Amino acid sequence: MEKDNKPAVWEKDVPVSAGRKRGKNWMSSLSRRYLCITFAIMLICWGICFLCGRSNLLLNENYWLYLPYLLGGLSPTIASFIVLKRSGRVKTLKEWIRNIFDFRHSLWSYAIVLLMAVLYMLPQCLISGYEKGAPLPAILFIIPMMVIGGGLEEAGWRYLLQPELEEKYSFTIATVIIGLIWWLWHMPLFYIPGVAQYGMNYLAFGISVMGMSFALACIRKSTGSVWLCVLFHAIANSLSGVYLIHENIMGNTISSVILIAAVYLLLFMKKRIK
Repeated sequence: MEKDNKPAVWEKDVPVSAGRKRGKNWMSSLSRRYLCITFAIMLICWGICFLCGRSNLLLNENYWLYLPYLLGGLSPTIASFIVLKRSGRVKTLKEWIRNIFDFRHSLWSYAIVLLMAVLYMLPQCLISGYEKGAPLPAILFIIPMMVIGGGLEEAGWRYLLQPELEEKYSFTIATVIIGLIWWLWHMPLFYIPGVAQYGMNYLAFGISVMGMSFALACIRKSTGSVWLCVLFHAIANSLSGVYLIHENIMGNTISSVILIAAVYLLLFMKKRIK
């Protein structure tokens, strides 16, 4: 079994000085720049989709709208490279890509990803109920697509923002902050006809996002890997296409509580083992 390669981005490329005090600013200048660029790209791209939807130009009928739709979804990814390159934390696009796609990790690290995916989906299926979507074997084809359609968000949220915030706050507070920002970032999708989130319960979705935020933060902290965060996000999105959950606040709350409890248990066990 290979040892995990802890990427330099956690210790060198992303955070500024170690032991930094919180001071007056609740967030570092790098984090603020990252969020400004992320939300600017998102608002422009998804704003186009929203305005077109108001004019009855629907995403599923006008395929050219997928360009701003996908670019909006990649806003955390694009902003990550821009900010890290401008700040000198990465020197080239190749280095940035290498830091994200760090495939070489132990089987145990990949097992953590699968465990979190099961804990994310199974309670929702049992509590809220579901309908069958795509056949389960199709997940092998859906996951690669979901790396782009969701997974690459982690090139921003967990690659950059998670360790930056943990320089100022505890793991718990940093993860809650990112969960709230991530929930807010998704809001325009609930008003764009033709996308998966349109017509869904925004509060129930936010509760689910918070559970995922803790799972992703745990994967990042326990493995040091950005790629495994990308993979978990892609698997979670893919499972949502296989099992069409009847989402509700109760089911999402219980599922998120179970997921968060598993996160702290895993981190406690890892600390004891060390």
